[in-house]
Amino acid sequence: MNNQPFGPGSPKAFHAYPRGDFDLESGTFRKHRKLKNSDPGIIRMMKSLGNRIRYFFKLHPLAIFLLSLCFGLIVLVVLSIYEDRFRAMVSQNGKLGLGSNSYPLANLQNLVMVAGHSIYTSVNCGRIDSEDSWFLEPYQKHPGQAATFVTHIKDGVEAVAKDERALLLFSGGETRKDAGPLSEAQSYWSVAESKGWFGEKENVRNRALTEEHARDSFENLLFSVCRFRELTGSYPQNITVISYDFKEERFAHLHRSAIGFPESRFFFHGTPTTEDSKEAAMKGEALVRSQSEEDPYGCLSSLHRKRLKRDPFHRDIPYPNGCPELKGLFSYCGSAPYPGTLPWLS
Repeated sequence: MNNQPFGPGSPKAFHAYPRGDFDLESGTFRKHRKLKNSDPGIIRMMKSLGNRIRYFFKLHPLAIFLLSLCFGLIVLVVLSIYEDRFRAMVSQNGKLGLGSNSYPLANLQNLVMVAGHSIYTSVNCGRIDSEDSWFLEPYQKHPGQAATFVTHIKDGVEAVAKDERALLLFSGGETRKDAGPLSEAQSYWSVAESKGWFGEKENVRNRALTEEHARDSFENLLFSVCRFRELTGSYPQNITVISYDFKEERFAHLHRSAIGFPESRFFFHGTPTTEDSKEAAMKGEALVRSQSEEDPYGCLSSLHRKRLKRDPFHRDIPYPNGCPELKGLFSYCGSAPYPGTLPWLS
């Protein structure tokens, strides 16, 4: 016999009926009813709001679509504004997610660009003043023409020697098929090297590089600005262009205006062409200037066809990869000035 008592103190308490609401008549348990106010207030509000939104969507699906579209457009506009501000800030700081040490010439502020006009083809750099050493178009074949190229090179070197914060860029691509895959820019750099940088080697050589894709004067300017950004991490404070004097109007006004660069920070240094070629050069320049006035970005008229002709080896142009702030300017085509934001105007 088990002598252990039954009750609350026993090891196993005995319950005559199971716990819970038990219905004696039906022999089943009753389910507990949830109180109406058992959910927290915030949950009731969220459910109510969700129901209202669902009902509104069912009644007015077009209105919901239009509201969603407007919200998406607002988000895109806001993101675009902040993107432009970020790029402007990047330009001013001379960085794009990278330290200043990532750019080889981050300490330079001014650009001196020498526009190329021919390709040096001689293997003997001692004959740089000879027309036979250069690949010349028929309109360039005049005595003394080669010397004008050397003058441009020398003037560029001397300009940079006077400004320790300046970068010298020789600009010009592989524009002549019969000259082979040689660029105008590399030709000019090689001539400067052969001349010992005209006595300024120690002061200039490390600040003289090339831009080897430009096919005309406008690209000489625009591509060199982008190349400056690649090398320094920022855009030039001042720009000096060295070319023939009869091109001053086109460079200093048409091309400068097309890229929106401030006139007060743009300088032009021109030298004369030979007497024998002057008349023909002036006539040709008048025609190109007229075309540039109607088509300032060279993308609509014969200027575009001339560019294609001056790319005989189908070189891929890397820009604006090195200057992302100018992506819109590089893709713009129109007779009116570029309407977008430019880093040197912010």
